[in-house]
Amino acid sequence: MEFFWILGAGHFGSLAVNRILQRKRHCNLLVVDRDAKPLDELKDKPLNIVKQEAVDFLSAQHGTGDEWIVPAIPEHVAFCWLHQQLNKEGTVTPLVAPLVLDQQIPNPMRSKEGVLYTSFATFRCPDDCDEREEMCSVTRERREANLFDLIQNIEVPGYKTLVVRSHQLAPGVGGYQLSTLWRLQEAARSAKKNILVATACRCHGVINALRFDRSAN
Repeated sequence: MEFFWILGAGHFGSLAVNRILQRKRHCNLLVVDRDAKPLDELKDKPLNIVKQEAVDFLSAQHGTGDEWIVPAIPEHVAFCWLHQQLNKEGTVTPLVAPLVLDQQIPNPMRSKEGVLYTSFATFRCPDDCDEREEMCSVTRERREANLFDLIQNIEVPGYKTLVVRSHQLAPGVGGYQLSTLWRLQEAARSAKKNILVATACRCHGVINALRFDRSAN
């Protein structure tokens, strides 16, 4: 039995529910959202629902590690989760990702909050992309590298780069296991530099930065 925690019950969360149920005959789905209305619209589905802030829910879990996390909210979930976890052990200071990164990633775009996005695509991808291994499913052009590898190999002076790879679980649905976040936390704890935290699939990614100062106590 596979377990899926879908964070967000809006448009993309609902797509994730339907597509996972179509692909997985035996699975356990749990959907988390802070708003009751989108959760109510899923009550006819074979799943469990939790009304809570998604990252708060995730931070409180102590699962087996095999659970699949499907981020479907407009936040960099892995970064927000790591921020909460490290904050229990010391001081976390969010940083603006260094501008030098824009020269090393494809099609960089920054939000007003300083989040850095990157993508091989220069167009809006279909929401049911099958993320082919060697080529873009839209243009049929060969992909020279996977974005999660490209980001991992970036070297920025004074920073350690940590990448969470998003795996395709169903058409247009990506996620990673809870154990991946545990490994992210361990790597961040031992970092002697500022940290770049990225989540990326083969074609798209998001990057944040932080500084962690462990408590002396």
